[in-house]
Amino acid sequence: MELKRILLVEDSINDVELILTSLAENNLGNEVVVVRDGEEALDYLYRRGVYRLRREGNPVVVLLDLKLPKVDGIEVLGHLKRERSLRTVPVVVLTSSREESDLAQCYELGTNAYVVKPIDFHEFVDAIKGLGLFWAIINEPPPGSLPPSRMNQGIK
Repeated sequence: MELKRILLVEDSINDVELILTSLAENNLGNEVVVVRDGEEALDYLYRRGVYRLRREGNPVVVLLDLKLPKVDGIEVLGHLKRERSLRTVPVVVLTSSREESDLAQCYELGTNAYVVKPIDFHEFVDAIKGLGLFWAIINEPPPGSLPPSRMNQGIK
């Protein structure tokens, strides 16, 4: 059985470590691909640059920070939701921004969820565990989340 991939777009090393640890504590064995800026996220999603040879299939969910170097998260979200082959990929904005304008813009662009990173360590861990459990295990991913050869075999 092939586990569903999660794409984590986060530039904070501390947040990446905390998110990966939280997912592991929930016994989620999903592959988590970590990219550090918006440009790298787009390269991964469009299979270009260093990711041109990555295996086919979209991630089961994108965990997307907003405040990113090179290309910000709102722009990445816009690309995802405008691109026919990517628009069904669930996107969870995971940010420290409580700006109402960010919240409104993300929902207008089509985000599936907007989660403000809790400041408290334990709340943050619990939030990530819940997100991982829902998006990687409970939620049925859109078509294209797995390579076509796997889908034809009925493997999820």
